[in-house]
Amino acid sequence: MQNTNHIETKGNTAPRQWLVAYVQSCLEKKTAQRLAAMGIECYLPVQSEIRQWSDRRKRVDRLVIPMMIFVHVTPQERPLPLSLQAVSRYMVLRGESTPAVIPDEQMDQFRFMLDYSPEAVEMCSTPLAPGDAVKVIKGPLAGLEGELITVNGKSKVAVRLDMLGCAHVDVLIGFVEKKEKKEKKDKKTKEIQKTRLQKEKAVR
Repeated sequence: MQNTNHIETKGNTAPRQWLVAYVQSCLEKKTAQRLAAMGIECYLPVQSEIRQWSDRRKRVDRLVIPMMIFVHVTPQERPLPLSLQAVSRYMVLRGESTPAVIPDEQMDQFRFMLDYSPEAVEMCSTPLAPGDAVKVIKGPLAGLEGELITVNGKSKVAVRLDMLGCAHVDVLIGFVEKKEKKEKKDKKTKEIQKTRLQKEKAVR
């Protein structure tokens, strides 16, 4: 498994929000390219991996979320992706007509996971019980923040995406640290530093 490759473009207008657009099957990459040509910032999550056949091996790009593409647009730009024949509509909240917004923080963690994970990133749309808030402190994903969950007996770090479920990847327990533990440790360190400064002032 290689690091993720993704198709991304950047525009100049702000502010923007991340929306999820439904795309016809097998047209995801072409749609991303057309959006790029239109000046629309988009993100198509794919992972490059080696597939083994009986007579050969080949590197292929696997779509992490088929038939969907993320677009980063202003309210004024929203109609533009829908002008493409391959784009049918935006994902919306139940009972609402406005597109559902994926928070920037969730997108940042999701993209970080895809960019640096040497293991396959999987999506799970089934509701999962909340796990411990953790931060990866070792390995290629060091710096990633998410939840520590167990799937089929394996420990995984997961990043939740509103409306879409969880993106998760295998992780060694020794590679993560609970955020609560880290926060307490940082607080204790600050208290020690404060006490030290007070003693130094008293001596002076």
